[in-house]
Amino acid sequence: MDKTETLEKLNKFTRREMNEDEVYIFDVILCDNDIDRDGERFSLNALKTLEKLFVGKTGIFDHNPKCSGQTARIFSTELVTDNSKTTAAGEPYTYLKGSAYMVRTDENLSLIREIDGGIKKEVSISCSAKSRKCSVCGADLNRKGCPHTAGKTYNGKVAHAVLDDITDAYEWSFVAVPAQVNAGVTKKFAGAGSETSTKKDELIEKLCAGVRADIYRLCLSNGSDLYAKALTAAADKMDAEELIAFKELLEKEHKSGIVSQLEMKESSLDEFRMEGKNK
Repeated sequence: MDKTETLEKLNKFTRREMNEDEVYIFDVILCDNDIDRDGERFSLNALKTLEKLFVGKTGIFDHNPKCSGQTARIFSTELVTDNSKTTAAGEPYTYLKGSAYMVRTDENLSLIREIDGGIKKEVSISCSAKSRKCSVCGADLNRKGCPHTAGKTYNGKVAHAVLDDITDAYEWSFVAVPAQVNAGVTKKFAGAGSETSTKKDELIEKLCAGVRADIYRLCLSNGSDLYAKALTAAADKMDAEELIAFKELLEKEHKSGIVSQLEMKESSLDEFRMEGKNK
């Protein structure tokens, strides 16, 4: 969209016409069709419904529905398919992108800086899905269970819940740890190529791999190989910031020698347990 079209769509939600100097605009990935940390994914049909429902929805913090927490609003949405990426379910990666705006004020100047600085980035959505089916056998998981365990592979299929029949979309929130790994504020590169971004991603991944190896060694020194693998599996789902904090916690507990192996396992996992979506 050009500036004129962007402001035209944005001003459908304002009481008077706002100019580009009065608003702060940013894009955010709301959700996608990949399997998330809760062992669920949205169907393509669900994403198409959410594309319509999220236009006009407010952005808040931590799914706290207080009016004082309203900070931004989605004025336009778009479904984007990246054919170069494939989801864990074997589908082309598709995500729902929202364009949001905030009115520039003295009060939200620090928030705008945090968004630009990549501090306030991750988001999570709140919606209602009428259908929740097993990806392997098609069982209605809202009515009954099935023998398939989320995350395990059966005849080449990864078991997970497929969300569909979306009935409503409530809000989207800035959160610390979203259920969907890729959900968050997206970057805009003015004239920058993808090479720099790719090299940066490679460096971050190398850092994460090294920290995960350190975590495994720390876990192994405090328990059995099975215990080490269990905590390392949890670490595989953490980003760089979470990994470093997790490693520091393990090092602290290892040096203190006070916490027992069982207590260490429970406290470590509890501290880094992923928050689920509020559906």
